[in-house]
Amino acid sequence: MRLVPILTAILVTVFLFFLVVQREALLSFAKGTDATETETSPSASQDVVEDDDARQRVGVIAIRSMAQEIDSAIILRGQTEAARDVDVRSETSGLVVSEPLRKGTFVEQGEILCQLDAGTRRSSLAEAQARLAEARSRIPQTEAQVPRAAAQLEQAKAQLEEAQINDNAARKLSKGGFASDSRVAATAAAVRGAEAAVKSAEAALKTAQSGMLGVQAAIESAQANVAASEKEISRLEIKAPFKGLLESDTAELGSLIQPGGACATVIQLDPIKLVGFVPEAQVNRVKVGAKAGGRLTTGQLLTGTVSFLGRSADQLTRTFRVEIEVPNPELTIRDGQTAEILIGAEGRTAHLVPQSALTLNDSGLLGVRLVDEKMNAQFQEVTLLRDDTKGVWLTGLPEQADIIIIGQEYVIQGVPVAPEYQDIAQ
Repeated sequence: MRLVPILTAILVTVFLFFLVVQREALLSFAKGTDATETETSPSASQDVVEDDDARQRVGVIAIRSMAQEIDSAIILRGQTEAARDVDVRSETSGLVVSEPLRKGTFVEQGEILCQLDAGTRRSSLAEAQARLAEARSRIPQTEAQVPRAAAQLEQAKAQLEEAQINDNAARKLSKGGFASDSRVAATAAAVRGAEAAVKSAEAALKTAQSGMLGVQAAIESAQANVAASEKEISRLEIKAPFKGLLESDTAELGSLIQPGGACATVIQLDPIKLVGFVPEAQVNRVKVGAKAGGRLTTGQLLTGTVSFLGRSADQLTRTFRVEIEVPNPELTIRDGQTAEILIGAEGRTAHLVPQSALTLNDSGLLGVRLVDEKMNAQFQEVTLLRDDTKGVWLTGLPEQADIIIIGQEYVIQGVPVAPEYQDIAQ
């Protein structure tokens, strides 16, 4: 009963011996050839070596790619933004006496949005104007006092000169005994009186001149009051600062507005801005004045030029604000719409490969695996420019490259590969 299992074990052992140790002989026997001839044939040995080498290589699918010149565009996500957006507020207080304008109304620059009640402001203006007229009426009288005081001063100086001559003559006559002492004393007293008259005339002239200055000060003060009253009255009309649309209703009739109170919100949509944020790695490629465009979520296409590029990065995202000015004469573009922004930049050479060809190395760097001259797999780091419906555009590769598109995840650096090339169009 045990003989059959023993014979079976012996036969299996012999078969495994020939399969492992005498494999070549077994294959030759199966093919009907002599094993010795196979071992001694050089061509057969070479075929065996090539078969072993082929079995060691990993089969992959690759493409032969040539670098192409492309228009390199910077793609951003952003939104539309009104060129101007102002909350028009009151500079004074008062009741609104004008009918409200409804949101969406188109307004011209300088158009009255809110009219406030004047109250007593016009009476204050009339009072200030009356004070100005009164101050101006004092000019002729005050001006006449100045030449009169100057004439009196000249007269006093002439009298002083005459008194000094008489006093000098009396003193000389007194020395010769021809004039009495009383005459000398009288001429000396006349000199002192004339000097006092001169000082009094000088004081009167200064008083007249200061009176004229006082009149000028009163006129300037009255003019300031008039200007302040007129400015206060001009604030009663709250006007549109620019041509645009009302984003909110104006203040309701009869409502009380305090200084700083809102009258309306006005926005300008022509032109409109596309606003995005450029990564710092690409900010040097953006130039003010460069052609740019955008596509809204509605499918509408926009074209314009870069009007602003920020010089200060956002503290959180480390990106730079960029603004693109786009004409919007029909006002079909609204404030706050999401947009895909494309900014034109200098052309670059790049390779178009399927997105599935991208892989990561052990360091986490993005790249592709290439087939080198020795038919080994090599990792090459790349830079992603942009993607489209056919694949992704990459830089950082040589002018001509054999890129593995299938099987790149099963090979590592230096692994022999057996590539099967595929047409790029496929």
